[in-house]
Amino acid sequence: MLSRVASSLYWMSRYIERSDGILRMLKINYASSQDTVQEFTWEPVIRIFTGLQAEEKEALGNDSRAVLKYMVLDKENPNSVLNIITQARENARSVQEHITKDLWQCLNEYYHVVRDPNLNFWIEKDDPITALDILIKQGMLYYGTVEITMERGEGRAFMNIGHYLERGIQSVDLLDTKFGSLDDNPDLLTDTTYWKHLLLSLGGYEIYLKTYRKGFEAENVVEQVVLNNEFPRSVLYSVNHIQVYFERIKSENNIDNFRELSFLIGRLQSSIKYSSVKTIKQDGLHEYLTRIRGELFNIGNVLNQHYFAYS
Repeated sequence: MLSRVASSLYWMSRYIERSDGILRMLKINYASSQDTVQEFTWEPVIRIFTGLQAEEKEALGNDSRAVLKYMVLDKENPNSVLNIITQARENARSVQEHITKDLWQCLNEYYHVVRDPNLNFWIEKDDPITALDILIKQGMLYYGTVEITMERGEGRAFMNIGHYLERGIQSVDLLDTKFGSLDDNPDLLTDTTYWKHLLLSLGGYEIYLKTYRKGFEAENVVEQVVLNNEFPRSVLYSVNHIQVYFERIKSENNIDNFRELSFLIGRLQSSIKYSSVKTIKQDGLHEYLTRIRGELFNIGNVLNQHYFAYS
């Protein structure tokens, strides 16, 4: 497979996963901003998904509708859902012969939905949840279309590597940001609503309730989001799947590059697999997550260097 094609499939998948994570977090945080009795701030969300300077963050403030418009529809925000889906569509358009017609039509429809003027009306003046739900469902339609129409070949492997790499990075960032907020407000440690919103942002609330019967505890949240291989958005689950799909692109033509990257993935996989909440606490959660994030980014960089050399 040409490096150009592999890169386009990989980034198409990363962009879709990124948009899905942004939309789910925006939905939960908007609901929280309407319901919470404590002081609410959008700062953690803005910090995870944008590179805004302090002055720009202050300009947005805690105006929920302004934040939503900036994060979803602002053409000047390179990480807005509108721009991310545009990038995903451009990548898909460049490799139409390598994806199914159904998948191209699905992604093209997503692109036109996110440009629908009605979204701006719902976000600015009506019910933002309506707009967010429409976009989240478009993402789910994309995932379903990929699952039932795409050939299980090399192209799909690159798509899934991008998918799970992006997901792992998002889970690390969200957990690190949420636990970082405890330094400023220790009372959150026993705030059930705080942990509930974190899990809802990752789609892990129901799984948590079925797994842990004694209520919300910070250590259990860490265990589920980092170490639970039955939870589709855990860091371990993502790294395990990166390893599975990377094995599928092995060939005699790339064996040296394959071994280097395989070593990096295997080392990270073992590091997480043989961790426990106890050892993570001993290392320090922030330090542990910073190291995991760095290794995930390094895997992405080495993948770019060896498999997408032109980029």
